[in-house]
Amino acid sequence: MTEAFHQHRNLLFAVAYRVLGSAADAEDVVQDAWIKWSAADRSQVADPKAYLALERLRSARHQRETYVGPWLPEPILTTGDSADAVAGADSVSTAMLVVLETLSPLERAVFVLKDVIGFSHAEIAEAVDRSEAAVRQAARRAREHVRARRPRFPADRAKQRAVTERFLAAATGGDVNTLLELLSPDVTLWTDGGGKVRQALRPVVGAETVAGWFAAIGTVTYQGVAPADVVTELTEINGGPGLVFRGPDRVLATVTFDFDAEGRIATLHNVANPDKLGAVAGGTVHGLGPAGTVA
Repeated sequence: MTEAFHQHRNLLFAVAYRVLGSAADAEDVVQDAWIKWSAADRSQVADPKAYLALERLRSARHQRETYVGPWLPEPILTTGDSADAVAGADSVSTAMLVVLETLSPLERAVFVLKDVIGFSHAEIAEAVDRSEAAVRQAARRAREHVRARRPRFPADRAKQRAVTERFLAAATGGDVNTLLELLSPDVTLWTDGGGKVRQALRPVVGAETVAGWFAAIGTVTYQGVAPADVVTELTEINGGPGLVFRGPDRVLATVTFDFDAEGRIATLHNVANPDKLGAVAGGTVHGLGPAGTVA
C-alpha cells in the first residue's frame, strides 16, 4: 500500500499544485490523499488525485474573493534539463497558473488532468463524477480559453536566461536604458503582497514605468532591509529563469518572467507575500519530469 502511494506521490503534487497554485495546499492535498488512500478502497488512485484537489479548490477560491491586490501563485524552485522537462515547463509557469486561475474549478481540473497529465476523458469523468460528454465539453472550453489567453512562442531557454541575467545586472546597476531594451513596450508588472507587505495594488504597465520601478532596486530600502543587505539570486522558478531576493534572515520576494515572440520580457510576476515564500525559503527543488509533471 505504501509503495503504491509513493509511486503516485509526485503525480498527486503535480495535479494539486497546478489546480491550486499553492505548494503548501498541494502538500496538504497529498497528505489528505494518503489518509483517504489508507482508509478506503485503493483499487483506483484517480479519486484522491482529482476529487481532493477539486474540494480544496472550492475553499481556496472563496478565500481569494477578498484577496488584497493581484493574486499570484506560490512560486516553487524547479529544475529540468531533459527534452520532456523543457517541453512541459510552460505548464507550471507562473503565467500559465495565472491563466488556469481564470477557469472554473471543473475546467481547470479537466485541463490539468487531460492536457498536462494525459488522463483519458473516461478516467477524468469517473474522478470528477461527470459524464464523459461533459468532461469533453469542459476540456474543449478550457483549451480554447488557455490558447486565447496564453499564446505559445518557441522557448529558447538559453536566450531567456541570458535576458534575465542582463535584466538583473541592469536592475541592480540602475541602468534604465538596458532595461528599456529588454522590456516589451507594453510590458506588465504584477505584484502580489497579499496585504502583508506594501506592493502595487494594480498592474504596472509600460516599459518606462516598469524600468523605473526596477532601476530603483539598488537605491531604496525594501521591507526594512537596506539595499546593501539584499542578495539577489538567479535561479529556476516554475520552469523558467527567475530571481530570488533575500534579506539577512528571510526571503523577501521572487520575480518570474514571461517573454514575447521577440524574446523580450512581456510580463513580470513579483511575489512578496511572505505567506507564499515558504516553498522557496525551504529550498526544496522540484524536478520537471515527463509530460511536465513536478517531482
